[in-house]
Amino acid sequence: MDNFVTERYHVNNLDCATCAAKIENGLRKLECVDDVTLDFASQTLHVKATDLRRVREEVRELEPDVELIPAGKREGADESGQQLTGFKFRREIFSLVLALMLFFPILFFEDWIHQQPLVYFELLVVFTAYFLAGWNVLLGAVRTIRRGTFFDENVLMVIATGGAIAIHAYPEAIGVMIFYKVGELLQELAVSRSRRSIRGLLASRPDKAFKKTSKGFRQVVPETVNVGDVILVKPGEKIPLDGEVIDGKSQLDTSALTGEFVPFSAKPGDVVMAGQISNTGSLTIRVTRLFRESSIAKVMDLVENATARKAKTEKFITTFARYYTPAVVLIAACIAFLPPLLTGTSFKIWIYRALVLLVISCPCALVISIPLGYFGGIGLASRRGILIKGSNYIDALASVKTVVFDKTGTLTRGVFRVKELVNLNGFSKKQLLEFAAAAEYQSNHPIATSILTAFEESGRKMDPAKIYDHIDITGKGVMARYGDQTVLVGNDSLLHTKSIDHHKCEFFDTVAHIAVDGKYAGYITIGDEIRPDALKAVEALREQGVEHISMLTGDNRCAAEAVSYKLRLDGFSADLLPEDKVQVFEKLSKDQKKTGKIAFVGDGINDAPVIARADVGVAMGALGSDAAVETADIVLMTDSPLKMAEAVSIAKQTRRIVWQNITLAFVVKGSFILFGAMGLATMWEAVFADMGTALLAVANSTRILAKKSEAAPP
Repeated sequence: MDNFVTERYHVNNLDCATCAAKIENGLRKLECVDDVTLDFASQTLHVKATDLRRVREEVRELEPDVELIPAGKREGADESGQQLTGFKFRREIFSLVLALMLFFPILFFEDWIHQQPLVYFELLVVFTAYFLAGWNVLLGAVRTIRRGTFFDENVLMVIATGGAIAIHAYPEAIGVMIFYKVGELLQELAVSRSRRSIRGLLASRPDKAFKKTSKGFRQVVPETVNVGDVILVKPGEKIPLDGEVIDGKSQLDTSALTGEFVPFSAKPGDVVMAGQISNTGSLTIRVTRLFRESSIAKVMDLVENATARKAKTEKFITTFARYYTPAVVLIAACIAFLPPLLTGTSFKIWIYRALVLLVISCPCALVISIPLGYFGGIGLASRRGILIKGSNYIDALASVKTVVFDKTGTLTRGVFRVKELVNLNGFSKKQLLEFAAAAEYQSNHPIATSILTAFEESGRKMDPAKIYDHIDITGKGVMARYGDQTVLVGNDSLLHTKSIDHHKCEFFDTVAHIAVDGKYAGYITIGDEIRPDALKAVEALREQGVEHISMLTGDNRCAAEAVSYKLRLDGFSADLLPEDKVQVFEKLSKDQKKTGKIAFVGDGINDAPVIARADVGVAMGALGSDAAVETADIVLMTDSPLKMAEAVSIAKQTRRIVWQNITLAFVVKGSFILFGAMGLATMWEAVFADMGTALLAVANSTRILAKKSEAAPP
């Protein structure tokens, strides 16, 4: 069996989206490659192959100037890449200035220069200016033809401008090449600025840590710090690794992880996360996770890897561009030769029209702007504390018409408090709470925590030595031996299973029934608060076009009904075991599938099976949970359900921008192809239309980065 290795490379000197598509298509043809994605917007190559050396060799053959840098060496790669880009930009500007100095005499004194015996001098000036303006286009065309592909933007420009020279349209040939290169440089600057803006969203990565050693605190890189080491974080510095505060107090800025500045007062015993900023004081922290497992590393990895999962729109445009360019060349050839042959009109007129068609046909606007639009949406979402694992999930999220929430910890705080103790059959309230606390002592369920908290607040202490044979009965409760007595604590279903007569409770709270040696001792009512922004989240989702919002919970029907009523949900299902949730969700999914995609929002641990089943699985407030990060398609890094509505808003705007770019490119190019074929557009107008469309599409794609924080824009 082949041993595939997955690697991520940062790509230097990748100047054009068509080149990115060619590299990706070329690598797909290699037998050693199982999967490959090259994202032009982020300049990242994701490849799964058995022979990475062969992959690098193939990239060098396809594009000799392109350099692959392993992801772990990104900082040096970025610096060298920027230096090379600066040199290249100055070189291009210098050659264009020289070309312009030769172009203007040709443009304004063409008739005088064209007189004998200066015709050879004219050709020398023309070819010199032409080469200065388009030497790299010519070189690119040669490489393309040598590979046997024949059709890309370089070949199109060479055919168009070479044809113009052949019919003695010298100013048009040189001018088109000059303005094409000017447009490409402007386009490259716009894309580079977009990349810098997007990378700025990921600037939260800590780059240093002050580790405690025998000689005091010493600055090291976070990757070298081990679990158990002690680090110092000074005021104004980023926390470099996840850990527990052992000394000091400070107000923390959590916006790098959550997207919002919500001050958190850290003190000894509190857990802090990498990427948070200590604003007011120094903290001494014991590291609990390696850097690669830290919260900020997960964020960086999720965002940078998101481009590996392309949306259907991106895949379609890449495939479309592959067939579109040859089709345009064929149409241009027909325009150049068929009308003159059929009508006897001048070849020069129709060849010129065909050349105009070739100039306008470059698919750069589509190939560049669409992935850039998706990447901008992913970048904005990450800045707002929403991790979207791929542009394909942006499309799915934008099509969501049904959202199903878990209750506990999602729509409610998940912080339970004991409200009432009801003792029966001769048991006292003191005994009732003691037996309940004993049975729940080894459980970490929120209900167990609330009972244990109430027991501790009563001033008593539990003797763990008296507790044994603890059994967790999934979805129903717990059973344990306390001293010489058997204690059951659970829901109505558990007592029915054990055939224990008990009180029927009609409360809008969670109820824990207690039985001792098969005798009903009473019940405890436990309340959970609805999150303050839960109702606003439901209303915002409806404004975003979500038609059905419901809830699944393992809690009792009365408590679920109360939450559903207060939040104005369209429905709910209660008393569900984890496996029941999947069955109910399956049925709901079939009922709602006709209207659009269905999303499930849960805490990412108990709800993992349903999250995995949903069209869009969303884990909320679960950054520290590996299960959440692995299972969910989208991770909301705060406990606010309002982030779900904001995620839908970002997805919808991203998709609107993508489709605006597609429409713009097709309308403009379609119009100018028609105008060129009819002789209503010259090569000057064609090149302005082509590069102008690309620049407008790139500018439109970057609008998503300026989107304000709002859950439901008008």
